[in-house]
Amino acid sequence: MFVMELLIGKKYYKWYFLLMTYLNKNNMAKLSLVGAGPGDPELITLKGLRALQNAEVIFYDDLVDTALLEWTQRGAIRQYVGKRMGRASFSQEEINELIVDMAFRHGHVVRLKGGDPFVFGRGHEEMLYAGVRGVSCEVIPGISSCIAAAGSRGIPVTRRGVSESFWVITGTTREGRLSEDLHLAARSEATVVVLMGLSKLDEICDLYLKNGRPDMPVAVIQNGTRRHERYVTGTISEISERVREEGLGCPAVIVIGKVVELDPRFVYRYAEQNFLFTT
Repeated sequence: MFVMELLIGKKYYKWYFLLMTYLNKNNMAKLSLVGAGPGDPELITLKGLRALQNAEVIFYDDLVDTALLEWTQRGAIRQYVGKRMGRASFSQEEINELIVDMAFRHGHVVRLKGGDPFVFGRGHEEMLYAGVRGVSCEVIPGISSCIAAAGSRGIPVTRRGVSESFWVITGTTREGRLSEDLHLAARSEATVVVLMGLSKLDEICDLYLKNGRPDMPVAVIQNGTRRHERYVTGTISEISERVREEGLGCPAVIVIGKVVELDPRFVYRYAEQNFLFTT
């Protein structure tokens, strides 16, 4: 409300709001921003599934398992609008316009996004764009990979006596640089979860090395929660090389912190190394 008052002026906001409410009442234009979860299609919420079943139009992203589209009604329009590593089938502006156009043409539009629509998903931008044009909006949160990818491997992002907090940070900013928050996180004792950061793994490790933390445990998890999930563990000083050796690629989540030591694979690997070294 405050944003619209700034855009059109407080004097006219009430009349604008009434007009948009009237138009929507007659057109039944609706947008549901639905979080599809971290990858496994069974991890979508029940409310999200019901929205899919009721929608006339579904716009889905690259990280959404297409098995979820089987739950949509017959005759529903299903349009892929995903992005991957800077390559987009539609620009964000085109997606915004499509949502509004299809909502007024057909009624209920579901914008199906991997993870949670408000965690690096540009969901709020889409909601605001549709809302100020008279489309009714709802947000149906999803399970984010920032928790689920590690959790699926038995790695908690927090653990009493090990980690009191966790950071969730994008690997790359709009300008293509590392987030400034990573510079702060590299000095903390918190668990650090980096999304969309595999291409910056070397830079992230360099940052930790400069802060004198070569032995900090790391897990890199590709396709978390999916059947073809792959992951490797190691320390800051070696994880980049291990990722290259194993051929891991996107999409991947990077988990940095002492909680990674709770992963059995990490424990067994370093116990074996220590045994070989000392015998």
